[in-house]
Amino acid sequence: MTIIIQLITSFIAAAGFGILFNAPRARLVMCGLIGMSGWIVYDSLVKQELDVVPATILAAMLVAVLSRLAAKQYKTPVIIFNVSGIIPLVPGGIAYDAMRHFVENNYFTGVQLSAKVILLSGGIAIGLMFSEVVNQVMQTIETRARRKISR
Repeated sequence: MTIIIQLITSFIAAAGFGILFNAPRARLVMCGLIGMSGWIVYDSLVKQELDVVPATILAAMLVAVLSRLAAKQYKTPVIIFNVSGIIPLVPGGIAYDAMRHFVENNYFTGVQLSAKVILLSGGIAIGLMFSEVVNQVMQTIETRARRKISR
């Protein structure tokens, strides 16, 4: 039952942020599906006892790949799907807890949680960046192959 709740809430979160970022209405379902896919991969990897940072990187890579595919299919900018799809992975709750611990003068726990937030945020950035680099390399290889064939 919890997996169904997670599917629904991650879909709503991603689609909801699609609304906030003025994504076209016809693309909101895809925004939600991409965010839901990223969250389920993250959650599955964490449940299989993979550390949260590599799980975040892999989930962000999936979001980036799916965003690129959706952008090509729907002829829509990639950023619409990327931003909406990455929202379920953002460590907002942990950041809130870190700030709460600082306010309560529990600095040791606050610093630990802040470090975790930084690592998770970096993981999201690395996942998006790595996927984009792979995409650029693939496009370069494809372009060179086309040039060879046309000669």
